[in-house]
Amino acid sequence: MTSQLPLDAIRVIDFSRVLAGPLIGQLLADLGADVIKVERPDGGDDTRAWGPPWKNYATEGEPEDLEATYFMSLNRNKRSIALDLKDDDDIAFARRLALTGDVVLDNFRPGFMAKIGLDRTSLAADKPSIITASVTAFGSTSKAAHLPGLDLAVQGMTGIMHLTGEVGERPLRAGVPIVDMLTGYNTTVGVLAALHAVNQTGIGRHVEVSLMDAGLAGLLNHQTGVMMGGQNPGRGGNKHYSIAPYESYRCSDGEMIVAAANDKLYANLCREIGRPDLISDPRFVTNTLRRHNVEELNEILEPIFLNDTRANWVERLQGAQVACGPVNSLPEALTWAEEMEMSPRIDGPDGYQAVRNPIRLDGEVINTARLRPPRTGEHSAEIRTEVDG
Repeated sequence: MTSQLPLDAIRVIDFSRVLAGPLIGQLLADLGADVIKVERPDGGDDTRAWGPPWKNYATEGEPEDLEATYFMSLNRNKRSIALDLKDDDDIAFARRLALTGDVVLDNFRPGFMAKIGLDRTSLAADKPSIITASVTAFGSTSKAAHLPGLDLAVQGMTGIMHLTGEVGERPLRAGVPIVDMLTGYNTTVGVLAALHAVNQTGIGRHVEVSLMDAGLAGLLNHQTGVMMGGQNPGRGGNKHYSIAPYESYRCSDGEMIVAAANDKLYANLCREIGRPDLISDPRFVTNTLRRHNVEELNEILEPIFLNDTRANWVERLQGAQVACGPVNSLPEALTWAEEMEMSPRIDGPDGYQAVRNPIRLDGEVINTARLRPPRTGEHSAEIRTEVDG
């Protein structure tokens, strides 16, 4: 693992909680930043209570000392200080703490950080280079700025749920909090861009990403199709809206994905399943025709795939250079990645385990298990000493 990380000299003061904000802090921490997580004294980040499942920190013979694995998935490599942002003394300390940082991160309602003097304008009066980053639900200037918003609600409002699920069935949320994730990743990019600009100008910036903006942008080809193609796609199950065959198929022992994304791969697929005649079938000779006649194509493919196991089909089709794979459970996915020597797991102090940060630097994975997720206020004393001496 790499020892020198690109953000080693950066300090982030993270006032955020729940998911999108803490994800930003963790990504920056993984890249080497010193991230100080500011939490409420009475329970800390909301996700500390979001269990099961739980990790029991207690040693043998001690009472249960539980921490939600939800919280642990978003807060490694951080230190925690407990501050009451309704208390004048703690607010004054929070300002001194913020001014020791390069980046100040929050996901409070718009206006709260300005109210307590921790917004970019207030902090920049003493430190022009400071960067602030805010995650909001619907932006800070829109007519909806005052409205509450969480991932599930915004999945519905952006149309993501409209696209997700089987034809004719109820809309479904994505299996992961995709809007929070898109917001976290986009905000991290904005912070890194602002850090680059500081090196050139010495002046910080305010970065803001809303859940709604990130969710809409994350629709990619679907929204472009709406705006430029005049289409309003609905739920299509596992079918691709533009490519065929590109979906899941049942085998004798489960489901697999087959993604033949061009004419060459489609021809390879047809030969491998023993149906070369399908290459020149006038219903399927181009991708446009295959997509238009996908139901007829599937009536041919599905009985063929049901005749063998996932493993056998995957081996055969991958040998023909057709992208495919089993529809894995989560444990199966980890096992497969380990068998492929992709080193997906990281092990940290006190039994902490997670999937590693996916970034490689110079071909090496980065050390993403330097610190286990902190207990609420665990580092309060040392951080106060660092700030006030």
